[in-house]
Amino acid sequence: MSGRRRLDWLGLTPEPERELPTAVAALRASSCTAPTRPPQDLATTERRRVERLILRGSRHSWLRYLAEVTDLVTGVAAGSRAGDAAAALLAGEVVLDHHRMLIGLPGPGYGRTAQDRAALESAVRSLRTRTSKGAGR
Repeated sequence: MSGRRRLDWLGLTPEPERELPTAVAALRASSCTAPTRPPQDLATTERRRVERLILRGSRHSWLRYLAEVTDLVTGVAAGSRAGDAAAALLAGEVVLDHHRMLIGLPGPGYGRTAQDRAALESAVRSLRTRTSKGAGR
């Protein structure tokens, strides 16, 4: 491989950068006992983080971020963390879709996310049951 950075992971889908910041900010805010910043500020911070990862990050750092999101989602689904079930469902569906599409890319991404996919599939099922029927994206 040449010294060039592989960017194929960036072309999977725009949903993570469009939908995750607000949902993840809601999940992070709900885990704080006393949020000190308004939800809009948290969403802006999360959006900037995603933007930095996309513009300056690597496939590895992006998957690490999505693993953090997976932990938030599975915690809400299991009831071990406070959080908005609808935000967790949205984030879970987006990350699960992303991870499923990794099968089409070269490299270890699909294999690396196997445990997260399994955890997200279970969490999404649980969250769909908890939210109104037919809710989701």
